[in-house]
Amino acid sequence: MTSTFLDAGVTVRTGRTLPFGATVVPGGVNFSVYSTGVTAMTLVLFRRGEREPWLELPFPDCYRMGGVFAMTVSGVDIDDLEYGYRADGPWDPADGHRFDPGIILSDPYAKSIGGLETWGAERLGTDRYPYRSRVVRDDFDWEGDRPLGIPRADLVIYELHVRGFTRHPSSGVGAPGTYAGLIEKIPYLKSLGVNCVELMPVFEFDENATDRFDPATGGKLVNYWGYNTIGFFAPKASYATADPVRELKNVVKHLHRAGIEVVLDVVVNHTAEGNELGPTISFRGLDNRTYYMLDPSGGYHNFSGTGNTLNCNNPVVRGFVLDCLRYWAAEFHIDGFRFDLAAILGRAPDGTPLPNPPLLESLAHDPVLRDCKLIAEAWDAGGLYQVGSFPNYCRWSEWNGHYRDTVRRFIKGDMGVTGELATRFVGSPDLYGSRGPAASVNFVTAHDGFTLRDLVSYNEKHNEANGEGNRDGDNANHSWNCGHEGPTDDPAVLRLRDRQVRNALLLLLTSQGVPMLLSGDEIGRTQHGNNNAYCHDELSWLDWNLTESQGQLVRFVRNAIALRRAHPVLRGRSHLWGDGEFPEVSWHGVRAWSPDWSAHSRLLAVMLHRDRDCVYVAANSYWEPQELELPAAPHGMVWHRFADTSADAPDDICEPGSEPRLDDQATVPVGARSVLVLTAGGTR
Repeated sequence: MTSTFLDAGVTVRTGRTLPFGATVVPGGVNFSVYSTGVTAMTLVLFRRGEREPWLELPFPDCYRMGGVFAMTVSGVDIDDLEYGYRADGPWDPADGHRFDPGIILSDPYAKSIGGLETWGAERLGTDRYPYRSRVVRDDFDWEGDRPLGIPRADLVIYELHVRGFTRHPSSGVGAPGTYAGLIEKIPYLKSLGVNCVELMPVFEFDENATDRFDPATGGKLVNYWGYNTIGFFAPKASYATADPVRELKNVVKHLHRAGIEVVLDVVVNHTAEGNELGPTISFRGLDNRTYYMLDPSGGYHNFSGTGNTLNCNNPVVRGFVLDCLRYWAAEFHIDGFRFDLAAILGRAPDGTPLPNPPLLESLAHDPVLRDCKLIAEAWDAGGLYQVGSFPNYCRWSEWNGHYRDTVRRFIKGDMGVTGELATRFVGSPDLYGSRGPAASVNFVTAHDGFTLRDLVSYNEKHNEANGEGNRDGDNANHSWNCGHEGPTDDPAVLRLRDRQVRNALLLLLTSQGVPMLLSGDEIGRTQHGNNNAYCHDELSWLDWNLTESQGQLVRFVRNAIALRRAHPVLRGRSHLWGDGEFPEVSWHGVRAWSPDWSAHSRLLAVMLHRDRDCVYVAANSYWEPQELELPAAPHGMVWHRFADTSADAPDDICEPGSEPRLDDQATVPVGARSVLVLTAGGTR
């Protein structure tokens, strides 16, 4: 069936049901949208910039197959087109139905969203369709680019926020806070040695969708982090100078040229629609009962802490998530995905944890996603904590929260932690014994929590500027201010803080597993004690002036990463074994081969050895120096000093290959609250 709308110069005909969304086809655009329970569906067309619709096209019954409405429209200017849907059906919240034909709905599969092109720009309250779906042309020239396929064990991940990375005036880039600005900083990332960036959410979100104000200044707070998705297929428009799709693809292409993979932080556990008091943007108006986990009264389960939870193991929603990630992998050459609150993805529609979650299994075995890294934040806001027990299908890695907490506790000097640090240091075999150490993504800090500088500068969180009376944010930070809360001029405190930062970084970069650095930790970035800066823009920007004032710290991190790259024993594909004349892992203490696992011990010394590659690490969290008896280096080699955090820069670390030989091969001092790294080489 074909119909012509002469006044508009538009012709419509039966469309193709798949793929969903708006697809450019010969002669026009194919629109396909899913909804069950709906009684009528209308395609609403706008010209860009116009507040009122240009044309409304009801779907005839013959354009519907099952729960899918499909229509091909000819005679439209793609570059001047925005579109949405009206879905008519029952309004019965108790039964899960919230259809309202008076609301124009965004397409869940929209490849671009209009209306959010300028960061922080307030929308008119009278705009009845604020998030406008747009059609995208597929004409990007990848110039032969392909995903890099770096082995997981070789990754050094660097978590960054696209806007915050270059928005500060000191960044010196041409377009601060954008994808283009990130490209200009690729030489810095390459010089640092990281080979994977994990981008905080770049799916379209509305930074203005908050109702909080800074109590001190009265300024409106923003949804800075972006964990509240508006468009799952659409790149964040305000991170672009003109075309977000093209510009994000350009970022990926340039990062790949530099040998750096791209992992996206994806939020497929909830949407920006919130609970029953939130806005109706897309899913709620199209098929509320299908897309969301609902309780028996029709209310929303809230395992995400944001008001709603996507019904991820419903077959339709599972298909949506798979389509979304396939799109990013295939069309944007994304190398992997980190899943926010991933424990939610294993819940049944009623919220019960599933023993064999269909979505997680599908993601693990999907043919398109076969080579993508899959990383789970293996907990959720509903209390489900699955670190080490996340349904992994031999594919998933996990943010290792146990590693984070153990390293933090050890460097601050807590008792009874040394034994657990040993387990975490060698890749947490108690958690990932069958998967190997690369299943553990090790981190000390991430976007959520203190920066590393703040971790050693504050005993307590200071989130008053969030407007929640300092009630938000984690209270269990395992932080230590080194003797003074916050900023100080005390040289002894400052020296200790500098050493503690280096201790954490050196342990992280010599541990088995995949290390992840938080952007800015390598230059001493601070959030002034705020451990939940989700709602702050300027507070979270990188001040690039710190690369000069903290140049010795940058150098330290660069060399520590280079050590990891130079020594395969630090990047084990399998767990190290403790047997044989020269075991792959051996534990030591003040006496060689005699570790102290007692509760009061604050010393851990370990020798890692595999295929004639050997590294010795000693970590002393005691407030006094200790003299250590060294084990003999294997194969007639001798010990060289690579790093000693108790020494002043530049003697705190060497470039790999330039380590000085120890004069005394039998004993070595390890300073108070410090970490020592030796490498074996040469011959006696």
